[in-house]
Amino acid sequence: MCMRHHVHEVRCTYGEPMIEPTASHGAALPERPKLLEVIDLKKHFSIQRGFLFTKEVGVVRAVDGVSFFIREGETLGLVGESGCGKTTVGRTILRAYDPTAGEIWFTDQNLGRVNVSQMEQSQLRELRQNMQLIFQDPYSSLNPRMTLLEIIGEPLYTNGVAKGAALKERVADLLKVVGLRPEYMARYPHAFSGGQRQRIGVARALALRPQLVVCDEPVSALDVSVQAQILNLLQELQEQFGLTYLFISHDLSVVEHISDRVVVMYVGKLVESAATEELFSYPRHPYTEALLSAVPKPDPRIRSEAIVMPGDVADPAHPPSGCYFHPRCRYCVDRCVAEEPVLREISPDHAVSCHRADELALAGFPHLA
Repeated sequence: MCMRHHVHEVRCTYGEPMIEPTASHGAALPERPKLLEVIDLKKHFSIQRGFLFTKEVGVVRAVDGVSFFIREGETLGLVGESGCGKTTVGRTILRAYDPTAGEIWFTDQNLGRVNVSQMEQSQLRELRQNMQLIFQDPYSSLNPRMTLLEIIGEPLYTNGVAKGAALKERVADLLKVVGLRPEYMARYPHAFSGGQRQRIGVARALALRPQLVVCDEPVSALDVSVQAQILNLLQELQEQFGLTYLFISHDLSVVEHISDRVVVMYVGKLVESAATEELFSYPRHPYTEALLSAVPKPDPRIRSEAIVMPGDVADPAHPPSGCYFHPRCRYCVDRCVAEEPVLREISPDHAVSCHRADELALAGFPHLA
């Protein structure tokens, strides 16, 4: 089963690539240096009550000890059900949220290797030029009172990169890159479809030529046919400019298409991480198995049954004892209830947080030989 579907390189006038693009992500990936490394990241939100005299009555552990890395030029898929903390991870990396604990190491092309979690707000402005975000909703993420020239040109103007005629030229080049006409720059967002609006959002994210782009469910609000166009565009741009993606999604079929590696989250914790093909073929955590069983199968000859997980996602303010997944797990034993598992490597580049990972034979994504 092919995990990545590469596209031919497109030529454009949008500057030079920051990292020399390669024809394939395959065997070259392990040799690439780490661009981003997240170590034991935590983000807790205080629960407060009271009107005049508020007091903390609890804590929501939205992200609770997450560790992973992303190599230069690759795409890391971050998946899980709604409410598991995926978006909070992305926004904490970008310092839209201040982390409660942990380290975020980023190799900036100008500043070198820096700990983002320890940087002051005044230091973050230069760093954020190399770390950008593509939002989930292409409708609410664009200011309806601004033209495309103002929307895409704002980061260029604010950071002193370009103004006047040079700004218009850069915006025109960016519009060409994402498949829109330069003459559209005088129009407002209401004149465009959802897919076109997301292309505008992509152009804005690329304006400062970042190294890392956090894609926060960038296609979940779009029709399936438009999703494929945006995914292909993101892959083209990655090839063209050597971009690195953190791709956040709840849709495993989308993640399979675009990701080199995948990490799976459940209630603020990582439960499994592996190369995409490895994870889809040989899952080692029961939660991953259940998610894969729900992915639609494109071939009618494939017979499979979705695993029904009882109950709801655990409350991050009051998580269960032991393994957070044990109330919904059909393989649960007494140890799972009493003891919290640790994320451990069970094979090269394949880590899992499950007491029974070595003894369970879990079903992967079914496909025909």
